Amino acid sequence: MEMFEIKKSIASMQEKVTAFQTALAIAEKEKEIKKYEEIMQAPRFWDDQRGAQETINAMNTIKSKVERFYEFAGRIEDLEVELEMIMDEPDDDLIADLGVSVSTANTDLSAFELEVLLSEPYDANNAILELHPGAGGTESQDWAEMLYRMYTRFAEKKGYKLELLDYQKGEEAGIKSVLFKVKGLNAYGYLKSERGVHRLVRISPFDSGGRRHTSFCSCDVMPEFEGEINVEVKDEDIKVDTYRASGAGGQHINTTDSAVRITHTPTGIIVTCQSQRSQIKNRDAAVQMLKSKLYQLELDKQAAELAAIRGEVKEIGWGSQIRSYVFHPYSLVKDTRTGYEVGNAGAVMDGNLDGFIDAYLRKNSE
Repeated sequence: MEMFEIKKSIASMQEKVTAFQTALAIAEKEKEIKKYEEIMQAPRFWDDQRGAQETINAMNTIKSKVERFYEFAGRIEDLEVELEMIMDEPDDDLIADLGVSVSTANTDLSAFELEVLLSEPYDANNAILELHPGAGGTESQDWAEMLYRMYTRFAEKKGYKLELLDYQKGEEAGIKSVLFKVKGLNAYGYLKSERGVHRLVRISPFDSGGRRHTSFCSCDVMPEFEGEINVEVKDEDIKVDTYRASGAGGQHINTTDSAVRITHTPTGIIVTCQSQRSQIKNRDAAVQMLKSKLYQLELDKQAAELAAIRGEVKEIGWGSQIRSYVFHPYSLVKDTRTGYEVGNAGAVMDGNLDGFIDAYLRKNSE
């Protein structure tokens, strides 16, 4: 990296840090942290353990961004000092080392910039994903399993934990449906970009004629709402069914009818849970997910009303295709909302989704 490029890059990073200070409202967040710390020092703080944990999580989310901001501000100041020293006594080796440091800082700052964009109320929460294959039987069910693997790999790369909540194996291959939770800071903020219909074009491994097939799979994403959700679920509005739980690959989790399926009659929403051995625990978890879905439904309605007021036209439902994955006659994954595309479909299927997520968040922040 040449000296003029180093100067330009450091100046650009300094501008970003200054913008982050405003965007993150650092001074206000520091006041919030102090308030949380005062609450935590109260003598009876741990009497309500669930509430206490929610307070700690809320403070840590804010504290993490503030600390990261000061970390980058410090790094940029150090780079500016190094630049001034080298300008006084030019040295090719020192210039080369500074160029590497600037390049690394730029990459890290871009990642932090993405975190700054995660400012909506539930972005920091865990994410619950549900995959449902479209028409096409084995083809679409196999595609659903491929997407499940893709999100599993993404979670691993991010250091997130994945909890399987419900898994319905396909008759020949793939899956009929899968419900799983991705646990980690900003999981929902990142994965909300995946909500919609995913389209696959490939030569079918199930077609003896080697013909090209198109398959669809819908992905529903919602945040895991922490604490008690203020949504009423009446007993007369739900139908509860139990069945024998089974895991991926067909292994039985247990030999009793512990899995629970709840149907919410007014909306037609169906939730299932089989991750616990106890039917009671599965029922409680299913009710919580139902409340989350109903809450998300209300948020969607509000968003749709705002869109109507603004005159925005948005496709809703099965027609809302968000991304195409082409394996044949060429390799390409393209997001229809942002125009972002990657020529290496294999890398995307291995969980490399950062480019798509980055493009989605930046577009939505415009």
